[in-house]
Parts: sequence; structure tokens; C-alpha cells
Amino acid sequence: METLATGQTPLKLEQSVFDLFDQYVHGAIDRRAFLDRAAKMAATGATGGLSATALLDTLNPRFAEAQQISRNDGRIRVESVTYDAPEGNGKVRGELAKPAQAEGKLPAVLVIHENRGLNPHIEDIARRLAVAGYLAFAPDALTPLGGYPGDEDKARELFTKLDQAKTRADFVAAVGYLAHRSDCDGRVGAIGFCWGGGIVNTLATRVPTLAAGVAFYGMAPELGAVPNIKAPLQLHYAEKDDRINASAPAYEAALKANRVPHEVYRYPGTQHGFNNDTTPRYDKEAAALAWQRTLEWLQKHLRGGASAVRP
Repeated sequence: METLATGQTPLKLEQSVFDLFDQYVHGAIDRRAFLDRAAKMAATGATGGLSATALLDTLNPRFAEAQQISRNDGRIRVESVTYDAPEGNGKVRGELAKPAQAEGKLPAVLVIHENRGLNPHIEDIARRLAVAGYLAFAPDALTPLGGYPGDEDKARELFTKLDQAKTRADFVAAVGYLAHRSDCDGRVGAIGFCWGGGIVNTLATRVPTLAAGVAFYGMAPELGAVPNIKAPLQLHYAEKDDRINASAPAYEAALKANRVPHEVYRYPGTQHGFNNDTTPRYDKEAAALAWQRTLEWLQKHLRGGASAVRP
């Protein structure tokens, strides 16, 4: 049983509750099935005294409470932009953030969301990267369906309607869009979370000029494409994440066999989504360490002196 802080109230949840929520978040079961099973768990005490509906409310994000960098923060400039993705969905919208006092061209970081579209948490991640000195861009994969709807359940439903091949092409195009911006020095890295972590791994197999990648609990790419990877990769995994971890050993072996520079970190006791500070799955200590390692990785590979290359 794991103890979590929800406001000022200690909350004890069995691992089976997190596993059930993971199934729901990733489309293995629908809302009704989640609530039915959660109600049975509540009867056994696994949900820490919460009803099924209260449990779902507790596990869903609280964006405003966790925001670290405001869109109006004076250290950065934020704007909504649209770029062309001719082999994807045509036009894709995203949030671009950069240092307000930037001088000259900057390295860029593509920020890739989970399977809910560009929600406020991922926008906040982009702003954090801007404060760290990067040109950060977070596209919204849900653009062709009207964009992130402002509701996590609706966003998950919309996500299942995307043409995944076109969506992957949207993010490939985003790398080129960033590299060719007049305020970018040509170096482009990518960081992604959950579904976005898997997209980072896939981008690395498809974009030879990607300068660096950071994948948080992301699914492995097609292993036959690993020899195409040129970008150095940093991979972060949660301990209690069987669904993602199942693909990790073979991926790591393929990276080693193909001499792809990489680092792999596993965080004891953590849940899938441990970096997301808007939900009870957040692990403050692990997230802080993973973010420190991320910034060091980006510093090394996006500011390390290699010549800039535009795809």
C-alpha cells in the first residue's frame, strides 16, 4: 500500500488501484469499467476510504494547483503558433515559449505530451524549459480534432480517433519547423512523457539530425529501426510500470548493440507518470532528480559545442 498526500489528507492506495487507473488512462477499459472495478476495490479498503467516483477525481490532474511557471511570467515570452505538416495533418497548432531576454539564436526542445493532447501541465513543462534558456515548443496532436478540449476524459476519447501515422508525421515536421526558425540555432532536442516518450523514441529512428532525446516512461520504438538512431537518448522509467517496462530490456539491448549513446534511469517505488506534479502519482524526489538529469543531458548535447545542423 502506498501513502500519498492529497492536499493535507494522507491517502493510502493499493498498487492494484494504480494499475486499474493506468488501464483506464491508456484505453484498455472505459470509464464505466473503471468505476465498476474501483467500487469493488473500495469495498475491500484498497482505495483508502474513497468511493469510486471520488477516487477518479483524486487521480485526475489538478493543473492550476501544480503550475510552476505562469504564461505571463516576465522571464519568458509565450505565443500560439501553427506550423505546416504536409505529410501529417496539414496544419498543427502549438505553444512556443522562449526566454524574454534571449540574445541571438537558441537551441530548441520539442515537448511531446501524453495521450491527452496539449494540456496545461505540458504547456507548463515548455515554460520551464524556456526559463532554463531554450526555445521550447509543445504541439497539440489533437489539432485536427479541434485541439485539447479542456477535459481529460474527453481528450482521451478524442485521442483514439487520431490517425497515428499522420500524428507521428506531425511531430517529425515539428523538428524541421523548429530547426528552420530564425531564432533557432539549428539544434533540436525532444522530450516526451508517456505516449510522448514513445514518440521521442520513434522520432529518434526517423530524424537523423535530432540532437538529443529524453523519454519519460515511453514505449520502445520498432526495434528493427534502432540502427537508424543517431541522437543520444536518456530514458527514465518508473519501477511500478509493468506495461512500459515490458518493452525496455530489448530496447536497451538494441541501443547497446548499435552503440547508441544512452543513459537509463529507474526510480524505485515510483508509478507511471511520476514526473507529473498534477496527480497523486507524482513523486517529488524522483521527479526533481529526473528533471536535473534532463537539464544536464540537454545542456551537454544541445549546448555542448557541436555544429548545428538543420534537417
